[in-house]
Amino acid sequence: MTARIKNALMLYRPLVNVDGVETRLHRTVLYSSIYRADDELLVNAHAYGTPAANAPVMHLTRTDGQGPAATYITSFDHIWSRAQPHGK
Repeated sequence: MTARIKNALMLYRPLVNVDGVETRLHRTVLYSSIYRADDELLVNAHAYGTPAANAPVMHLTRTDGQGPAATYITSFDHIWSRAQPHGK
C-alpha cells in the first residue's frame, strides 16, 4: 500500500501548484476512491480481488442533496476535514 500511495502522490505532483487543486492525506480505511470536483464525483468502488483499474467507476452528480452522490459527498467531507494538507 505504501508504494501505491507514493506512486499516486508522484503522479499528482504536477497539480500541486494549480489554483483550486488541493491534496490531503488521511489514515481512514476506504472502500472506494472518491474523486471530487464541486458536486461532480467519480467513485471507484473497490472489489475484492480486482485491481482498482478494473473495478467499476460511477459518475455521480449531487442534484437535490439526497441519493448516492450526497452520501459520498458527506463521507468525503468528513474525511477531508480531518485530513492533513499535502504539497505546496
